[in-house]
Amino acid sequence: MILYSVTVNIDPAIEQDWLQWMKAIHMPEVMATGLLEGSKLLRLLTEIESEGITYSCQYYFPSMEAYFTYQQIHSSELQQKHHDRYVNKYVSFRTLLEEV
Repeated sequence: MILYSVTVNIDPAIEQDWLQWMKAIHMPEVMATGLLEGSKLLRLLTEIESEGITYSCQYYFPSMEAYFTYQQIHSSELQQKHHDRYVNKYVSFRTLLEEV
């Protein structure tokens, strides 16, 4: 199992809009690619020093091949939609982990 984790620190002023959009639109669009086995959206309870609220968007791929296919075909467009909607209202970083 491959875990693709996107950590997002979001401006508190738009948190509720972001949460609704992530749950109703963005994450379902990612799942609709048919390449993932599941996804979760988690809120960090131990906040790092920042001015926003931090979430972990976790996407589960069955293999590296499925992850690479997602990256090559879908990720740029989906990331751009997020960026366009929330420009200057978030910071994010991505990590890739393998279940052992």
